Amino acid sequence: MPLYEYRCEEDGDTLTLLRSMADADAPVEDPEELGRVFHRIHSTFQMDATTAPRGGFDSTGGGCGCGHGGCGH
Repeated sequence: MPLYEYRCEEDGDTLTLLRSMADADAPVEDPEELGRVFHRIHSTFQMDATTAPRGGFDSTGGGCGCGHGGCGH
């Protein structure tokens, strides 16, 4: 199941939830029970260079840890 992020428009709090794709846009209950409304947002992430696969990423769209791209070698 994918992770989805939801943000409260009132105070900017963000939640990350593990949900099925079918439930991605279903209402989210406020975990603090304050009646806040959360809306799904576009998730972004960043990878630190120290956590990249061995050999790094290449520009061919691969990303295989061997450094040869899509590992079709």
